[in-house]
Amino acid sequence: MKRDIEKTWTDYAKERLVGKKIKRVRYLSHEEAEHMDWYSRPIVIELNDGSLILPSCDDEGNNGGAMFGQSNQGDDWTFPVIS
Repeated sequence: MKRDIEKTWTDYAKERLVGKKIKRVRYLSHEEAEHMDWYSRPIVIELNDGSLILPSCDDEGNNGGAMFGQSNQGDDWTFPVIS
């Protein structure tokens, strides 16, 4: 059962992200954050088809969240939320 859920959400992500390119990176504007009723402003990734990806503190979208990553050379990355 757990594996089915993982596959379902992996397929969901693949359908929406694979093959797309990052067009722009910015932080959520004050106006956008206010519209979403968020006090934190996370990074926003804009894709070449106009789609947006932004991290949330939970899967209910209650507030903006930080993003973490790692370069291909092993350097850790942090993209914090700002107020």
